[in-house]
Amino acid sequence: MLGPSLLGRSKAFLDAVFPKKSLTVLETLANLGLLFFLFLAGLEIDTKALRRTGKKALGIALAGITLPFALGIGSSFVLKATISKGVNSTAFLVFMGVALSITAFPVLARILAELKLLTTEIGRLAMSAAAVNDVAAWILLALAIALSGSNTSPLVSLWVFLSGCAFVIGASFIIPPIFRWISRRCHEGEPIEETYICATLAVVLVCGFITDAIGIHSMFGAFVVGVLIPKEGPFAGALVEKVEDLVSGLFLPLYFVASGLKTNVATIQGAQSWGLLVLVTATACFGKILGTLGVSLAFKIPMREAITLGFLMNTKGLVELIVLNIGKDRKVLNDQTFAIMVLMALFTTFITTPVVMAVYKPARRAKKEGEYKHRAVERENTNTQLRILTCFHGAGSIPSMINLLEASRGIEKGEGLCVYALHLRELSERSSAILMVHKVRKNGMPFWNRRGVNADADQVVVAFQAFQQLSRVNVRPMTAISSMSDIHEDICTTAVRKKAAIVILPFHKHQQLDGSLETTRGDYRWVNRRVLLQAPCSVGIFVDRGLGGSSQVSAQDVSYSVVVLFFGGPDDREALAYGLRMAEHPGIVLTVFRFVVSPERVGEIVNVEVSNNNNENQSVKNLKSDEEIMSEIRKISSVDESVKFVEKQIENAAVDVRSAIEEVRRSNLFLVGRMPGGEIALAIRENSECPELGPVGSLLISPESSTKASVLVIQQYNGTGIAPDLGAAETEVLTSTDKDSD
Repeated sequence: MLGPSLLGRSKAFLDAVFPKKSLTVLETLANLGLLFFLFLAGLEIDTKALRRTGKKALGIALAGITLPFALGIGSSFVLKATISKGVNSTAFLVFMGVALSITAFPVLARILAELKLLTTEIGRLAMSAAAVNDVAAWILLALAIALSGSNTSPLVSLWVFLSGCAFVIGASFIIPPIFRWISRRCHEGEPIEETYICATLAVVLVCGFITDAIGIHSMFGAFVVGVLIPKEGPFAGALVEKVEDLVSGLFLPLYFVASGLKTNVATIQGAQSWGLLVLVTATACFGKILGTLGVSLAFKIPMREAITLGFLMNTKGLVELIVLNIGKDRKVLNDQTFAIMVLMALFTTFITTPVVMAVYKPARRAKKEGEYKHRAVERENTNTQLRILTCFHGAGSIPSMINLLEASRGIEKGEGLCVYALHLRELSERSSAILMVHKVRKNGMPFWNRRGVNADADQVVVAFQAFQQLSRVNVRPMTAISSMSDIHEDICTTAVRKKAAIVILPFHKHQQLDGSLETTRGDYRWVNRRVLLQAPCSVGIFVDRGLGGSSQVSAQDVSYSVVVLFFGGPDDREALAYGLRMAEHPGIVLTVFRFVVSPERVGEIVNVEVSNNNNENQSVKNLKSDEEIMSEIRKISSVDESVKFVEKQIENAAVDVRSAIEEVRRSNLFLVGRMPGGEIALAIRENSECPELGPVGSLLISPESSTKASVLVIQQYNGTGIAPDLGAAETEVLTSTDKDSD
């Protein structure tokens, strides 16, 4: 818009905003941005993962390069005969081939994450093929640049190409050992020395200078350095974090400003130009999609997945624009050809997401396969396997979560406990997010390699591996990488796919040294609320106050006092069912506090007008069911010393409930229902700060509460997928975005 396509048509505007003397500075900063962006792009490519690329991904990558490359050469003859007369023929052929065959690896990764395909088989195939495609495209681009020199002698081009090969071979022997030495001197959790960062950036600039002097582009040297830096250890991640904000926030936008100033859409005039635009776009799509589709079907990939792969591999984006800009700078592409190719790149990238959503979306399939029996902890046969999906954000909450799972495993009877540990990781717009994707992809969907964990393995994986070996609980760690606005979909989809009975989420507040709870990231609260609304099973929110201390407690050392505060209703019954499961563990003592209205105060504690007959009938059913369960608890407590039953008669709800909590304030864990039933629960319901915890949970974590125990608030699956009492307006706000996405 700033360039000659719109505002730049006015000479006065151009002279005022972009005077000629400023363009040199702009171009210099833009080229620095390009240099460091290609360095980051190289850091995103894991050479070890490339070497492990399977036959399918390699075949798809080769087909996705060769057919579009051939068609690009074919279309270049048409362009050369019409609007690109007088350009360097060989360089033009190669540039057109590269421009049509490229797949933008960083753009593809974000599209896959947005569509929830990142950790699926199709996502892994697309990422592996795109990584191979990326490397091949940069090599071909280096060849195209070598051929596009001002000297027309083929010997000069050959000399440039051979010198480039010599540079890559020399760098392969020199760069990796130096950076391995640096990586060994950098330790996880410790700050990286500034000397190492500065030295790395200097190496990038030097290599860029060498390749520029050879006659290739300076960005090629930076890309080679990025590829050759070892990805093991904390150094590569720290390097990305230091560099990317400056590059993606300042330098790279300037590069695209410089590109925009060169683009003049007005040069596409007349039927011939628009016809060529259609031809180039159709050729680009046809080559990529048909090439990928043919090889995919040959590898017996189903038709729908094969079409999806074709459109995914057709993603162009910013990498394409870099190729086109270099072509324009080298006078290989004129203004009209450049404008046509830019519009083609934009079109092919824009169509990817809607087409893939229409053809293939696993989230939709999950709903079809989502029928399963045990969606709650409360069940008739308690010997059936209990499947728990536990979610966590970082390593800090791991010890308490593992201690909770250890306490939940009961005794070795029936089918036992199966735990799916889902690591929630945010996919941001930053390059380091792609490095995170690589780490997850190395070992597929479960991010823990059974053949052994690398020295730099995530401490989260190590913790769960140790827990599995010590407790003999079946633990399967997984990762969900998504934006915070829709990571709840990953949680719900995983719960359906793994047939979980309960999802346990960490509370959005964490305990400080003084015992108070402080919000670390408010957006996790909205994740919890969305899961409560849409979960296909029961949901627990775990308020961690150091259950078992700051380290993992072994099975023989478990000694917890667990309290269930029972008012009545399905959520309280679910909490009680979970408590009884915990009571099977030899180190757990369970106390069930049942609150009943004092006979002389029946009907006086709260006056409730029930307008819905269904609700009234439901409460009668619940009351009957509650009485049956309480009689069973009395029987159990009379023969089992690990279960204690206390019945508390209430006259003043607010005062008496607080005094009951005061009696058991030294307990380790409270289990409560999110929305308890009965008169007493209605009386203590207040406009709490956290409706996702319900009245009792909010009371237990309030600053006035006498206890500092951990709290697990449980909501039983009600068959509707709608959480009660999150507030009608709030529910509408939370679900509107999800309806749109559906």
